[in-house]
Order: sequence, then structure tokens, then C-alpha cells
Amino acid sequence: MKGVLIATTVIVAWATHLLAILIYVPVNFTSPLTWFHILFQAYLFTGLFITAHDAMHATVSRNRTVNRVIGTLACFLFAGLSYKRLIKNHVDHHRFPGSEADPDYSVKSQNFFVWLFLFMVRYTTILQLIIMAITFNVLILAFPEKSVITFWVVPSLLGTIQLFYFGTYLPHRKPHTEEMKPHNSRSMKMNHLLAMVSCYFFGYHTEHHESPGTPWWQLYRIKEQKNQTEGKATL
Repeated sequence: MKGVLIATTVIVAWATHLLAILIYVPVNFTSPLTWFHILFQAYLFTGLFITAHDAMHATVSRNRTVNRVIGTLACFLFAGLSYKRLIKNHVDHHRFPGSEADPDYSVKSQNFFVWLFLFMVRYTTILQLIIMAITFNVLILAFPEKSVITFWVVPSLLGTIQLFYFGTYLPHRKPHTEEMKPHNSRSMKMNHLLAMVSCYFFGYHTEHHESPGTPWWQLYRIKEQKNQTEGKATL
């Protein structure tokens, strides 16, 4: 139940904060408060996808139906994404990380912007664009368009970039060294605060590939155990 509670907390926090800032916070780019809300909402958008990702690994709940419902909801709220399609691609990512068969990887270019563009094109569908367009037009019926763009559109894009940078680009970019095998993945150095703030411990990426059944909120423990094991091995 802890996984369900954490997943529900992330989803409720995302929805509550978004509704509150759309209703009560005027857009004022000279105010630090506006920028705080943009960045915080972007962080909550990232949390939505991390929650969906845990559901893909069946770590939100042992109940398959609960996993599927939470994963589907989180994907939809994040950007109208298809949960089933993401599962298929994510399975391939774990089977063939950092290779031509990896749907998240770019063999054409390691340039951040080129890779990001290819990543976005690969995962964007016509149906998703329609869903997002409908949602945008429904939101501007209830809230100022400037607020919807500032507090919904911009944070969703920032959250996508955050996920790509910390969850795909940094861990899997070349050079692929011997230490990165067999997952072609690297991890950030152990710093739990930075790991949590940057991307919900997803910077501990090798640990995730080595233990995909560990939910995001326990990855720091895997990192600690690995560091302790490696430290003992060097004695």
C-alpha cells in the first residue's frame, strides 16, 4: 500500500497545485513566486511520469489492475500518453539499452538537442496532440489563456526535458565504457538530496537497470548498498 499511497500523493499534489495556481496566482514574470510555481509544477509533472514508470515495472502495487489504472492515469495527465505503448517501448529500452534497438536511444547523433528532437518525435502521436489540444481549449474556457500556457504548457515541457536529461541523456550517452556494461548506463555520484531534486532518484540510473523492481523512492537504498559493497571490495 505504500507504493499506492506515494503514487496517489504525487498525482493529488500535481492536480491540487495546478488548480491552485490557475485560480489564485496571477502571471507576473517579475515576481519570483511565478517562477517558483512554474518550476515546482514542472517537478510535479516529472513526478507523474516517474509514477507511470513505476507502474510499468509493477512497483506501485502488486495488484495488476491497480498498477494499470494508476499508470494509465499518470500517463494521461502527463501529456495524453498511451500507457500500453510506453510499456512496449520501455521493455525494449531495458532489453537493449544504449543500442540501435533501444527506442529511447539516438544512434544518429549524441547532440543533446538532436537527440531530444528525435526522442520527442518518436513518442509523439497524432492522438496525443489531439488530446492535448482539446485539454488546452477546455482549460482556457475556465482560466486565463496566459495562466494555462504559463502554468500548464510550460511546466509540462520543462518536465519532459528534465526526464530526458536525467533519465536518458546523461545515463546513456557515449562513451560507453566497460564499467557501464551490460546496461550501457552510468549513475550520478551518491548525493540523495541532489538525486531527489534532480529527478526523483532517477539519476541513480545504473541501480535502476540492475534492480528494475525497486520503486523510485527506494533507489537510494540500492545506491547505498552498492557503494558499501564497492567500498568493501577495495579494502
